[in-house]
Amino acid sequence: MRRSLIPRHRFLLESSWPIVIQGPRQGSCCSCRFHPHPPRSNQSTIADDQLYHTSNTSINANMKLSASTLAFLALSAGTTNAWSNAIRHSGARSFSAAALFGVSTEISGEAGTESFRLNFKGEDGAISPWHDIPLKGEKGFNMVVEIPKMSKAKMEIATKEESNPIAQDIKKGNLRDYHGPIFWNYGCLPQTWEDPNEEHPELKVFGDDDPIDVVEIGSKALDMGSVTEVKPLGVLAMIDDGELDWKVLAVAVDDPLAEEYNDIDDVPDAIKDGVREWFRWYKTPDDKPLNGFGFDEKFLNAAETEKVIEETNEAWKKLKAGETEAGKLWTN
Repeated sequence: MRRSLIPRHRFLLESSWPIVIQGPRQGSCCSCRFHPHPPRSNQSTIADDQLYHTSNTSINANMKLSASTLAFLALSAGTTNAWSNAIRHSGARSFSAAALFGVSTEISGEAGTESFRLNFKGEDGAISPWHDIPLKGEKGFNMVVEIPKMSKAKMEIATKEESNPIAQDIKKGNLRDYHGPIFWNYGCLPQTWEDPNEEHPELKVFGDDDPIDVVEIGSKALDMGSVTEVKPLGVLAMIDDGELDWKVLAVAVDDPLAEEYNDIDDVPDAIKDGVREWFRWYKTPDDKPLNGFGFDEKFLNAAETEKVIEETNEAWKKLKAGETEAGKLWTN
């Protein structure tokens, strides 16, 4: 059993983007629209509750969201610090990432700085979480968790560094954080690649030069660097700055929701809409334009999702074989 390093509690969150609402479930203790303050820690929790609450959002002529927008989440959640407790370690402390593969992780550098790295190790030394962890597990696809649910630091596999450790993204010389915590576990599928040299035949855009992203909507916060088997439910074709950036919607195979969710139509509209709108708006506080989406902004179903994953896996195989120009990517 994985150990969650992030506490599970309800909280008040100030957000700068819209979250689509799903009303309170019958029997929920939260029947009101807003709370005037966060619940006290000794009050009962709502475990695994997939409810989002929000206030009305005002948008000015420049399409910026009101900074006063309030969103309430009753998820299995943690702190809203930029750095999750999952990476507040010192020295070279290690924790198991995927016992099945004999993989562990080891921290180097200092958390919250440009020096931080989460390095992956196998029995024979350093490994790449992108190239050396297999795409498929026993029950599903392997997801490498980069950003735990309810954390803000924009962590990612460093595709251009040797052995591809996880590091915090840097833009214009500054460490990159989201403007509010992300509401799901976020990561990627190993041994996949969105080829920037290949134009999508229908969408007429090229890949973003990264492994394919995964949005895991289960009830638990997953550790950064953990390898979790997931069940793909659907995929969203996001167009970010003219590049195709697929977002696979998935649930961990051992999560209780995996028994309910088998395809995209099983996922409540509130969750699908919330994911899409978050990705549409999340860059606007930095004066960036809204992101767009292909296929009429709809999620493709599970069968189509597996085809997309297969295509990105084939692109990765060509990259590793040297049949495609790697540019600055580390592929050894």
